[in-house]
Amino acid sequence: MTDADNQTKAMHAKTQNNIVYEWLTAQQITPFTFQEQAWQAILNGESGLINAPTGCGKTYSVFLGALMQFIDQHPTNWQSKKNNGLQLLWLTPLRALAKDIGRAMEEVIEQLGLQWKVAIRNGDTSTADRAKQKKQMPEVLIITPESLHLLLTQKGYPSYFTQLKIVAVDEWHELMGSKRGVQTELAISRLNGCSQNLQVWGISATIGNLEEAKKVLLSPLKKEGLTIKAVIDKPIDIHTIIPEEMETYPWAGHLGIKLAHRLLPIIEQSKTTLIFINTRGMSETWYQTLLSLAPELAGAIALHHGSIEQALRLWVEDALHTQKLKAVVCTASLDLGVDFRPVDTVIQVGSPKGIARFMQRAGRSGHRPGEISKIYFLPTHSLELVEAAALKKAVLEGTVENKDPLLLCFDVLLQYLCTLATGEGFSPKHIYEEVQSTHCFNDLQPDEWHALLQHITTGGTALQAYDDFKKVEIIDGIYKINNRRIAMRHRMHIGTIVSDAMLKVKFLSGGYVGVIEEYFISKLSPGDVFTLAGRNLELVTIKDMHVLVKKSSAKKSLIPAWMGGRMSLTANLGAVLRKTFSDALTPNAGIELTHLKELFLIQQTLSHIPKHDELLIEQIEDKDGFHLLVYPFEGRQVHEALSAILAYRIGQIQPMSFSISMNDYGFELLSDSPIPVDDSNVRELFSDHLLLQHIQQSINNTEMAKRKFRDIAVIGGLIFQGMPGEKVKARHLQSSAALLFKVFEEFDPNNILLRQAYQEVLEQQMDEVRLRLALQRIADSQIILQFPKQLTPLSFPIVVDGLNRNNLSSERLEDRIKKMQQQLGA
Repeated sequence: MTDADNQTKAMHAKTQNNIVYEWLTAQQITPFTFQEQAWQAILNGESGLINAPTGCGKTYSVFLGALMQFIDQHPTNWQSKKNNGLQLLWLTPLRALAKDIGRAMEEVIEQLGLQWKVAIRNGDTSTADRAKQKKQMPEVLIITPESLHLLLTQKGYPSYFTQLKIVAVDEWHELMGSKRGVQTELAISRLNGCSQNLQVWGISATIGNLEEAKKVLLSPLKKEGLTIKAVIDKPIDIHTIIPEEMETYPWAGHLGIKLAHRLLPIIEQSKTTLIFINTRGMSETWYQTLLSLAPELAGAIALHHGSIEQALRLWVEDALHTQKLKAVVCTASLDLGVDFRPVDTVIQVGSPKGIARFMQRAGRSGHRPGEISKIYFLPTHSLELVEAAALKKAVLEGTVENKDPLLLCFDVLLQYLCTLATGEGFSPKHIYEEVQSTHCFNDLQPDEWHALLQHITTGGTALQAYDDFKKVEIIDGIYKINNRRIAMRHRMHIGTIVSDAMLKVKFLSGGYVGVIEEYFISKLSPGDVFTLAGRNLELVTIKDMHVLVKKSSAKKSLIPAWMGGRMSLTANLGAVLRKTFSDALTPNAGIELTHLKELFLIQQTLSHIPKHDELLIEQIEDKDGFHLLVYPFEGRQVHEALSAILAYRIGQIQPMSFSISMNDYGFELLSDSPIPVDDSNVRELFSDHLLLQHIQQSINNTEMAKRKFRDIAVIGGLIFQGMPGEKVKARHLQSSAALLFKVFEEFDPNNILLRQAYQEVLEQQMDEVRLRLALQRIADSQIILQFPKQLTPLSFPIVVDGLNRNNLSSERLEDRIKKMQQQLGA
């Protein structure tokens, strides 16, 4: 390049920088260093990952860079140049984020005087808007992974992306580690094939394995890329709500609602408050409770979760923007980056179960650079105060969870191949190279690729006799779906989020309330009253996949329980929690542990308080039988697997049956005869030797794989979920999946989808890697065996959890627990 060329380039760079910097000055915005680094990197044609706290302008870091790049490339006519084709593709995991991001982008474009158009494409986009986009692509398209894959089913789709310069993947920490993340990886591999010199930028808040996250995202580009990390002190002010009375024998969930009145002054003092509840069912309960405690909040408090009708959710989001609402009770549906400017306070009810999730939620308040994020933690039982102390410690130390990327998700790849076949069709050799460029399928073997192609063309070894599975035809070496019915079915079911069958809830008089899971509603009879979207509704009938209801004035109602409601403690929070227990009775233990002093003294007197390098095991005999209680602090999911393995290993010593219960701190094996665990065998019982074999022998591996296979079969397109409004019922889907599972087991035992089902049970449900790490940690720990004469404060909530699930007594559970507390002298 000549000196003259360099001078021209420098002049152009100065021009576009001045234009954007002048606008920033006019807006009284001083850019952060990380934003300026991102802008320069974009101008240099680089790709990478931007990591910054919530509310510090991550959107501007890529968006303004794209504008600078455009002005740089068109220095004389950047203000008048129209219809430039797609320049920036903005990928977002949530529809709720799209509207907000679009609004912010349009304001900047208008003020700078650019002719750019911003459009949104997701499941809510009208047919007319989609047709308009197809005719003339906007310069910025905000889209979800599912809608992007849907775009790939269009004829001539490569022409949409020929001008594309930048793909921005927002909230990459939320997508990575999920099948939607795999969808994103595949989409980037295809876009990279359609566009020259494509730049990809990930935008991420809280994530531990930042370098790996970047590597996964940029894998198709075969570039290392840059990591741009914001060095910003975003203070989080954590206030723990301490109960007036501290129970020394706590039990899960009962305390929170009793403290609801403590939230009223916080709501009153704040302009807008978000109250995060972990499950949809409990959010309904909390909404009703707060309204009954403060009827004057009617109209000023709202409910927001994923099963509420979309129009109502959008209204809530807009009302937060305009400060029409004083408080919103919500679930994870409002976790991610929606810029609710007025929110100045966040309340977390119960343990968030993870450090990153807690920080993300805290970041909803003070959602601007330099502002303090204020979050209140309300415990749902006394021991959650220890988690509050642990969260404070973790935030101070900057400890954040990793997100592990998924590997070889054959069901997602099967769906993707049918997506490409529905659109332009594909050449196997070319697409194999593209697919292999992704992190997920980097290790895809030729025989696996051949098996996938066989699946979509002939139905594979086991299903070749059935025409329904012969979806793709091969014409002149190109794999294509020519059958319009098959193509339409495929387009309707693109996606990787598989939930239990959802039924729409509607009023008899008309009007849509929300959705509810079939398994819950199937247990109700006409006349039963349940709560949804903060309303008490009486079931009238179920007709054509619709639940018809009428308003009810009944004081009591059933709260829906959605599947997957119980989250598990993350490994990082578990590690901090173990260290926090070590500080239980130290002089400077902090406000939370100081208030639990009496509980800890009882625990110490009756048994032992485990240190971070110890494993406590308690053996207690009472009228219910022989309790073996183990406290690894590894989370419910790991404890579920560990308790099953331990029960199996003890059974090898002496045949016996157990009932098992657990929480995030530990687990219980209960038997009617003494349990043979002592100094002579305890190390061997917690060894990782033959772990894989014992996992398979201790659980019903086949039954768990069958349940996993249902989701895999749906994503992979082996099971048709039905047309809109006439969805196949969940039990019919399950029976179809079970039949296919049986066919594969018998006639195609090496089937890749069958293999994936067993692998997912091991890796995701049993969390084999974390389980092995936990056992290795225990091997290096001191094992403390204790024989208390009665239940201890640590054991009590686990035993109660077991009573809750196996309660055969006619006595009310709450009365029985109170009686137990009295007998223990609590």
